Amino acid sequence: MGDRAVAAGKARGRRRLSVDERRDELIEAALELFSTRSPEEVSIDDVAAAAGASRALVYHYFGGKYELYIAALGSAAKQLSVLLEPPTEGTPIDRLRISLERYFDFVESHAPGFTALLRGGPADRSGEVGEIVDGIRQLLLGRILHAMEVETPSPVLRITLRSWMASVETAGLDWLENRDVSRSELERLLVDHLVVLLHVAGQHEPGTAALFDRLAQEELTPES
Repeated sequence: MGDRAVAAGKARGRRRLSVDERRDELIEAALELFSTRSPEEVSIDDVAAAAGASRALVYHYFGGKYELYIAALGSAAKQLSVLLEPPTEGTPIDRLRISLERYFDFVESHAPGFTALLRGGPADRSGEVGEIVDGIRQLLLGRILHAMEVETPSPVLRITLRSWMASVETAGLDWLENRDVSRSELERLLVDHLVVLLHVAGQHEPGTAALFDRLAQEELTPES
């Protein structure tokens, strides 16, 4: 860990904090480390030093690295929820573009943690980590439906959107690994992917066809 991080940790350690404030500060320090290094490379000692706390204090609050990792992921999920608050202006496709840009802001700033999360991480994906992943996916699905002004999706639309979300996750992992296309180009590509998927899905279900027609019309004639 660099000198600046150590210095920041010492400064933190000198302040008097409440129980909740100290716990939040430990989570913040852990999240910062998980955002720059894979979870396997971060130790309890690293977190303690970054937060200006003792190793014993970290164990007191979290019990171990797994519990700390879960708390950090939960904090990151809350941050993503705030980032993905539904935009209120523009056409549905405009709002989707904005949400996708915010999603990739999160992916880029939490690259190692995002990669570890989607590829399994250090924990059992069927347990608490899996619940956090599923929670993020449900959040994204809800935001997409909100942008499209759909309350209850048909089975065809639900399957189409969830398939697209899987593509977004895969594209995010590929982009983090290769970075051989610009982020803006990738985001435009993914929006176009969704438009094509909706068009094809509309050939199988009238409600989705009507949704596609409405979105196309609103995109061509946005409100002034």
